[in-house]
Amino acid sequence: MRPLRDGDICNIDVTVYHRGFHGDLNETFLIGEVSADAKKLVKNTWECLQKSIEMVKPGVRYREIGNVIQKHAQSGGYSVVRSYCGHGIHRLFHTAPSIPHYAKNKAVGIMKPGHTFTIEPMISEGTWRDEQWPDEWTAVTMDGKLSAQFEETLLVTDTGVEILTRRREKNGQPYFMD
Repeated sequence: MRPLRDGDICNIDVTVYHRGFHGDLNETFLIGEVSADAKKLVKNTWECLQKSIEMVKPGVRYREIGNVIQKHAQSGGYSVVRSYCGHGIHRLFHTAPSIPHYAKNKAVGIMKPGHTFTIEPMISEGTWRDEQWPDEWTAVTMDGKLSAQFEETLLVTDTGVEILTRRREKNGQPYFMD
């Protein structure tokens, strides 16, 4: 481990427990002056999340989320880290459904009003394979290339989706766009 340096990108994952319910979100931040390649990766990752959120509504199969994410990630020349997936969340923190972010996955289930879950694609410049540091929390790609991740907690409504963890300012845009 080392202190953050100018030019790094850093993902921060936050969980909240309020009135008996969990919330989960994460965002990738730019540290100082970041390379154009790093900015492009972060932007593509945010777009992967947004494109997948746009499809959330009753009747959609959970496995379709991975198809949308992988297609967009690959259009930018990136890979989708497969070790982490979205998950159901409510009074329990990690619960069904599991929502892989890669194409042709075997996720089961169909979205229905009242379902709450996260989508949290982790997109990499290089390999989709990753490893954890000894702290058993920090994840890095096996080839050491950059990765970025964004996450929101979502509620399926009768007509679409409500983003429960959306930033209240600036129309929900992430901080890297400030």
